[in-house]
Amino acid sequence: MTICIIPARSGSKRIKNKNIKRFGGKPIISYAIQLARSSGLFKRIVVSTDSHKISKIAKQYGAEVPFLRSKKLANDFTPVPEVLIDCIKKISSQTTKYHFCLYPTTTLILKKDLLNSFKKIKKIDFDHLSSVTEYDASPYRAFRFVGKNRIKFNSKKFSLTRSQDIPKLCRDSGAFYIYKTKSLLKYNRKLPMKTTYYFIDKYRSIDIDTESDFKFAEFIFKYINK
Repeated sequence: MTICIIPARSGSKRIKNKNIKRFGGKPIISYAIQLARSSGLFKRIVVSTDSHKISKIAKQYGAEVPFLRSKKLANDFTPVPEVLIDCIKKISSQTTKYHFCLYPTTTLILKKDLLNSFKKIKKIDFDHLSSVTEYDASPYRAFRFVGKNRIKFNSKKFSLTRSQDIPKLCRDSGAFYIYKTKSLLKYNRKLPMKTTYYFIDKYRSIDIDTESDFKFAEFIFKYINK
């Protein structure tokens, strides 16, 4: 078994109290906690937060909050791995082989996603797994602004290439990561060389940053849970 860390700071700018905002009638963080509990993977589910209010709600839904995160590690610029390392040291779990990072606004992820991704990273013995999804349109065909009124292709190389012939790219889904602990503790702000992926359909990969993201995620959630 392993440990799940849910990073849930206060002070979100674009959506006030995002991590505990009501979603489908419950605080949004409750879905991540309940998902982690239902998976049966974790010996501990720990929420790292700087907020007493988030702490209280997280405990109500079955997570541990053994400490409050320092404000220094709860700003817009703190890399998530630093938050995870802080938590690992605080709870003395350095000898646990793997740690999951599950985001608190994950509402469309399924138990099978956690189980299958964990099975994959263990089977191929990689240091890191990221949940990923597809782009709506390839960034290789992106335009960039030039001056006030003009645009141009950001990359001339693919400006005349058919879309089906452009190399495929993926992006971070904003749902979860898995780290081999010893690799995470060596964190140097670089993606580990032995990083693999778990693919999630884009309609279940809504990274909630704005009110419109929130409303769209809630719409999809209600649709698939009719």
